[in-house]
Amino acid sequence: TLKGMYQIKEMYYTLQGEGARAGRPSVFCRFTGCNLWSGREKDRSEAVCNFCDTDFVGVDGPGGGKFADALELSNAIESLWPSNEPNKYLVFTGGEPGLQLDDAIVDQLHLKGFEIAVETNGTLDLPLKIDWLTVSPKADSSLKIQAGNELKLVYPQVNVSPQSYEGLDFENFYLQPMDNADKDKNTQKTIQYCLENPKWKLSLQTHKYMGIA
Repeated sequence: TLKGMYQIKEMYYTLQGEGARAGRPSVFCRFTGCNLWSGREKDRSEAVCNFCDTDFVGVDGPGGGKFADALELSNAIESLWPSNEPNKYLVFTGGEPGLQLDDAIVDQLHLKGFEIAVETNGTLDLPLKIDWLTVSPKADSSLKIQAGNELKLVYPQVNVSPQSYEGLDFENFYLQPMDNADKDKNTQKTIQYCLENPKWKLSLQTHKYMGIA
């Protein structure tokens, strides 16, 4: 059966800006909702993750809305990809995709020839047939997902040492400077950490430098 009702904040075609797949043309599909923060500013200080730079509340973004089932959502995603072009690539993000992502939508997109990437906080189980899995751990949360293609840690975070993740089963380990008022200082700290600990690579949010979504 095609499971009902997906709530999507926004969908758009762009270049992936971060991590090992940076620069790759991608459809981004951002799910509404997260299990580590309500998304409301008044709740930020008490949230498990209080540094999120993403708006994932509501379904009012470009391409956003409520989709009745997996077929309807997969058709909307496919419509954003350039006609007849190969290398279809989709990034599910959020919010937290694990709250809504299921086998039905994964299967529909595979039928349409998409490679499926997911960016998750790693605290919830996910469908098994994901092609590229990025886990971005947050302080004070426990990881259910301890293996994947890349672990991308926003740095520095209070109460988190990159070393605590080094034993996990990921192909790539990335540190990404926290984007706040201290961004420049954080970037220098991140560069220095990678130089001193070469298991880690630097991930920059290149889309912000390029001025694209």
